[in-house]
Amino acid sequence: MTRERLYLFDTTLRDGQQTQGVQFSTAEKRVIAAALDDLGVDYIEGGWPGANPTDSEFFSGRAPTRAVMTAFGMTKRVGRSAENDDVLAAVLDAGTPAVCLVGKTHEFHVKTALGCTLEENREAIRASVAHCVAKGREALFDAEHFFDGYRADPAYALDCLRAALEAGARWIVLCDTNGGTLPAEVGRVVSEVIAAGVPGDRLGIHCHDDTGNAVANSLAAVDAGCRQIQGTLNGLGERCGNANLTTIIPTLLLKEPYAGRFETGVTREALAGMVRVSRQLDDILNRVPLRSAPYVGASAFAHKAGLHASAILKDPSTYEHVDPSVVGNERVIPMSNQAGQSNLRARLAAAGIVVDPKDARLGRILEVVKAREDQGYAYDRAQASFELVARAELGLLPEFFEVKRYRVTVERRKNKYNEMVSLSEAVVVVKIGERKMLSVSESMDETGTDRGPVNALAKALGKDLGPYQAVIDDMKLVDFKVRITQGGTEAVTRVIIDSEDSRGRRWSTVGVSANIVDASFEALLDAINWKLIRDVGRPVGGSA
Repeated sequence: MTRERLYLFDTTLRDGQQTQGVQFSTAEKRVIAAALDDLGVDYIEGGWPGANPTDSEFFSGRAPTRAVMTAFGMTKRVGRSAENDDVLAAVLDAGTPAVCLVGKTHEFHVKTALGCTLEENREAIRASVAHCVAKGREALFDAEHFFDGYRADPAYALDCLRAALEAGARWIVLCDTNGGTLPAEVGRVVSEVIAAGVPGDRLGIHCHDDTGNAVANSLAAVDAGCRQIQGTLNGLGERCGNANLTTIIPTLLLKEPYAGRFETGVTREALAGMVRVSRQLDDILNRVPLRSAPYVGASAFAHKAGLHASAILKDPSTYEHVDPSVVGNERVIPMSNQAGQSNLRARLAAAGIVVDPKDARLGRILEVVKAREDQGYAYDRAQASFELVARAELGLLPEFFEVKRYRVTVERRKNKYNEMVSLSEAVVVVKIGERKMLSVSESMDETGTDRGPVNALAKALGKDLGPYQAVIDDMKLVDFKVRITQGGTEAVTRVIIDSEDSRGRRWSTVGVSANIVDASFEALLDAINWKLIRDVGRPVGGSA
């Protein structure tokens, strides 16, 4: 059976950049474009040439090797010919094989926003598309506010589509610009558009997520006949975001009826890099990945309840809809005060620790975990710290170094501009074997800004660990969370730290104390020790 082709159009670099707080540099856009190209998307919309220097510079660089690079712009302005419209000229000057032009299809917007007649707008669509096609470009027409426009005046909305189609547009893209349409209506309208003469293999769908239905709306459009899906990585986009391609792509490749009926440019091998691509984007944006994200989130395959973990050990399909490895994710069996021995054995096995099910120490580990969670620890988020607790109870926790003492100071003083500024400094003394080492670090960054006492402490602790230094240099702190678990004068602080290394491993550790610095230091120590266990195994000079 020959499968139908579905085309994936990524607009992370254009619509995704309209996310509040997001602004890509040219270099970052090129890194993302390369990742999208490797993933196997069909079109990469790079931005709006002429709208800003970054987009213009981006299009002057090397094009993707596989995906069709696309420049975005708008249809010509009323009162000018397509040949003499400078905005349209800038889009064509980008030199991309494809251009995507946005135009009005809602009569309300034509009259209110453009201030022209319905026929003038329709002619602007036709002339703009025809001009791009005449220049040898593949033309896409983004029918802005289409679903709202179709609801208000179906005949006019369809006339706009026909104008673009007859002018030679390869794709007519139906846009749910306000994100308020629901799946049933999307499916019905797409079916009616196809019945009105717009072929499904020339129809695309562009959904926003204002009701949380962008992915569902996109799939409803495919069910009804659309053969191009537009979206963004991690659901970036205006307001609530666009349809999330990191959810749509795995669904198309792994779920029926899509997997058996359609093929895309994304292979199963490329799909295994989905988590890496998703987290690469978050890293560029300096954002913490959404743990609950479908398929790619750190909690997407986390099984906390003892009942679930017990079943998972017998057959993962009992509580997993797909194998996490197919998208590059992994199964997590968190430890918490809800956990039973099934969770415990599964978590120990994942860490490479084999324990006899009848070993009495298993019960002791559970007792310690529950007692420590009563004190404020949270091991469902801090798997690395849990492993260290278990190793300690099993006699499997090596001592790579000993912290003899540490001190942190925070000083307020005037700088050369007579401004009061903070300066944090940390001193850490560690003992490795018979050798003591003292390290001192300030938290001042290259801009002269104080990064705080915890930053100073982390820098001092990782400054000189002798034979382990190369391993420690290969890790970085990527997230730091603080929570007060008790109020009043007996407040207890919980600190959770996420760390990462060059191998793409990410691990979480926890510290608890009435003193935030002590809690932070405990979590930092756990992070370093977990890394050393993984990469060194045993103390230098120690026995097996």
